[in-house]
Order: sequence, then structure tokens, then C-alpha cells
Amino acid sequence: MTSPSTPQREPSLVDETGAGLDGLAQLRALLASGRKPGIMVTLDFDFVEVEVGRAVFAGTPGPQAYNPIGTVHGGYAATLLDSACGCAAHSQLSAEQAYTTLELKVAYHKAITRHSGLLRAEGRVLSMGQRVAYAEAKLTDAQGRLLASATSTLLVFAR
Repeated sequence: MTSPSTPQREPSLVDETGAGLDGLAQLRALLASGRKPGIMVTLDFDFVEVEVGRAVFAGTPGPQAYNPIGTVHGGYAATLLDSACGCAAHSQLSAEQAYTTLELKVAYHKAITRHSGLLRAEGRVLSMGQRVAYAEAKLTDAQGRLLASATSTLLVFAR
């Protein structure tokens, strides 16, 4: 039994689709399953590619992603960038490892609107250590223009 101050781990979609596999195999199993975690359903974006040290997410922001000033909220861009950085690092984990984002720094280069079309966030691992990973991601529009970029520090730990 745990105390009220001990955080409870929620069920993991990655564990359900790829239990016992290394990170890349887990993410490939998730892609093959066609299942989406809640954040991807809520914000209507997709996990589209993964290879060792690289992950890509894509989506076209709908009305749910807009802020009161008539542009897509920066949190939408940050979510795609965080997902790309995190899954790029996840793709290099062993079956005994997990990770969490420690820091995400986002730079916004251009406003995102309905005219931006399909957005693509591509994340790449810069370095992968036993305890810390560093990744970066770029968010581009349908014409390939840079809309936002991010760097991420991720904590790697034993499952």
C-alpha cells in the first residue's frame, strides 16, 4: 500500500502495446496499433514516424487549439515539440529504462493560424547518457517554414 503522498503511475499505452520491448520497438508497436494517447486525441495530432534518435508528429490545428487573439496557442506547438523530443529520446531507451522531460525551452518564430496547414514536429536526440538525454525539435508548416523550435533536457531512469 502506498501513502497519499506517493504518486500513482497511470496505465501506460506504451506498456500495453510494447511491454518488455526496448524503446524503439515500443514506439513502433504503438504506431502499428493505431492507438492514440489522450493528448493526441484532444489536440488532434498524430505520431507519424520513428527511428533511432528521431521522432515525428504531425497535425493540423483546429478551433480547439486557438487562443483569444486569433492564433494557435503556443501550447499546441510546445506539445508537438515536447512529444517529438521525448519520443526521439524514448527510441534510444533499453527495455529497463524510462524517461521524463526535465526542461523544455521553446522559441516561437512565426504565428500559427489555420493557413499554416499541416504542421510537422521533427525531434532528434543530440546526446544520450545513462541519466540525461538532450534533444531538439523543429516545427514547420505545410510549406516547410520554421514556426517554432525547442530544446529539451530529459531524465533517464530505471523502470
